[in-house]
Amino acid sequence: MKVEKSLKGRQPNQKIKPYIVLQYLLKYTDEDNPVTAYEIVEYLKDCGIYAERRSIYRDIEEINKALLMLEEGCSIDEAEEMIGDDETLKTVVYKPRKGFYVQQRHYDLNDIRLLAECVYAAKFIPQGQANRLSDIVCEFVSEQQAEKIKHDAVVVDRVKTLNKSVLNNISLLRDAMSRQLDGEPHTPEKVTFSYLTHEIGDVEKLVERHRKYKVSPYHLIINDGNYYLLSFDDTSQEMRTYRVDRMKNLSFTNEPREGAEVFKTLDLDTYTQRVFGMFGGEKKKVQLTFTNGLLDTAIDRFGTKNAFYAKKDDRHFIVITDIEISNQFFAWVSGFGRRIKIETPEVAEQYKDYLDKIRSMY
Repeated sequence: MKVEKSLKGRQPNQKIKPYIVLQYLLKYTDEDNPVTAYEIVEYLKDCGIYAERRSIYRDIEEINKALLMLEEGCSIDEAEEMIGDDETLKTVVYKPRKGFYVQQRHYDLNDIRLLAECVYAAKFIPQGQANRLSDIVCEFVSEQQAEKIKHDAVVVDRVKTLNKSVLNNISLLRDAMSRQLDGEPHTPEKVTFSYLTHEIGDVEKLVERHRKYKVSPYHLIINDGNYYLLSFDDTSQEMRTYRVDRMKNLSFTNEPREGAEVFKTLDLDTYTQRVFGMFGGEKKKVQLTFTNGLLDTAIDRFGTKNAFYAKKDDRHFIVITDIEISNQFFAWVSGFGRRIKIETPEVAEQYKDYLDKIRSMY
């Protein structure tokens, strides 16, 4: 039987002891990983804080009351009474013959796992920022649970952006579209930016297009893990979408935005289905020939990790990748007319049948 040695005299750092106990429990405990009062005492000792086992029980009682008081906006006496009537209101609970652990009452492990997986899955978040945001999300669970979440979060076929300013771009675009900024009235305004594009010589590298874009921003859209800006383009005088992670040197213009009448006539559901829609079918390896101007379009659709790109001649390049063959895929191809050609014979025959069926209607 372990016998405690009584500590005589005033010990240093006693006022911060409950705070250290709470942080230790938050970081290292959950329902599957409780700790005993003796283990807490040993941890405090390593921190240079001496404590008796029975004082840990008192600290945890005070921690539970203080946390509930802050959460409910009540007095400490009211919090103590509430816990007396309902022990499920405790944040730190005791598991018989096991020890203490933090009980999360507002969310469970699956909620945090889902949030972390959403961060990893978002293509518009660079890998480094995804890791940092995942660390922030995982602070809501124990260290053991966080390690399991990160180990289990396997996301495939995600083409991560290389642009580290994407989150700042999103914030700037929201400000540009806002009708109130820093507590003051604000007129939604145009923005300018450079646009990054791919080159066939090195498809992993993004280079800056020569011209500057000026647009009136209206809506941010998330599709297939990417952020897009729906805007009225100054040059074309029509609605266009731009990948937010492709924007560089984004800035305000102090010019009121245009295109309000065009935006009002736009059905967002129909528009997004037309721009982004492509549905699944049987997966096959397909070779396609594109005109050079469609390199960004091809990479946006197929990525670079699991697709092979090569120059065919001065005007064309080829892509070999796995594609889910469907009418929606054929519709996507036909939308580019003679600028895309399906080279794989079996799939080309299916495409001709698709076109023949449409032609037979007229």
